Amino acid sequence: MTGKFDGVYRVAGNYRNQWPTINNAFTTATASVDFGIMKNRIPDYDQFGVGIMGFSDKAGNGVLLSNAIALSIAYHKSLDEDGYHQIGAGFQGGFMNKRLDLTKVVFEDQLTPLGFTGITSEIFNSNQINVKYFDLNAGVLYNGTTNGYNNFYFGASMYHINRPKESFQGGQYFLAARTTFQAGGRIPVGPINFFHFSANYSLQANAHNAMLGGAYAMNLTGDEESPTNLYLGSWFRLGDAIIPYVGLEFGEFQFGATYDINVSSLKPASNLRGGVEISLIYIKKPTDPNAKKLNCPKF
Repeated sequence: MTGKFDGVYRVAGNYRNQWPTINNAFTTATASVDFGIMKNRIPDYDQFGVGIMGFSDKAGNGVLLSNAIALSIAYHKSLDEDGYHQIGAGFQGGFMNKRLDLTKVVFEDQLTPLGFTGITSEIFNSNQINVKYFDLNAGVLYNGTTNGYNNFYFGASMYHINRPKESFQGGQYFLAARTTFQAGGRIPVGPINFFHFSANYSLQANAHNAMLGGAYAMNLTGDEESPTNLYLGSWFRLGDAIIPYVGLEFGEFQFGATYDINVSSLKPASNLRGGVEISLIYIKKPTDPNAKKLNCPKF
């Protein structure tokens, strides 16, 4: 989906705190920017996008630190003269660094009658606590509309295609590839309002995850060209959480917030608190009022 938006460039930020009652299990932040290039050299409704993303994650109250930077490219080819149907392919390459903060780690053999006051026999060298590798991802996407107002898309992605080696013990552990399928759409409700829906299913080794839901976009100003939209909806992570969502879109900004309500067997530990997530997207609009608009999904 790199470059798949109607504008000059897009800047996005995201923050998530997953299961905060379980010693801040996962705290994750991302920042990205993407834009279209060669717009005067490719057909009007084609889009050639490039982007860069930074990723930072702290797991186990900061015991495991993961940081990555990734570069992505994608080309979206129009299948008709009106740009109603497009098919795209994208690639992403990134460098990942994972590090253990041993100052925050205690081991079983440190347990004494006075608490964790003993000395561990575990020995780590600098190579074992600092793992670096290159990661390769790819995906395909179809996007279409029947009349220029509705929108529907579906696609698939594969991550860790190169199966990078990932181990703090010097073993032969290779990261399993993860496959993701996604689909969604936008349906007009009356002349100025829309209903957005999406679903996502991913699997990696023996783990799998399914999520689906939607949100109603209410145009608060009645302005079709530059609306102020209020989004209200919910997503569901099957077997795990209910995820209420509220969003606000105004001018060139879009803000969103969700809160996981954990309903799985983990809820005695999580106290129903799955995690809070907030996002902010800025899309620079074209200055040319006659610029052709791309029919793009919202996500």
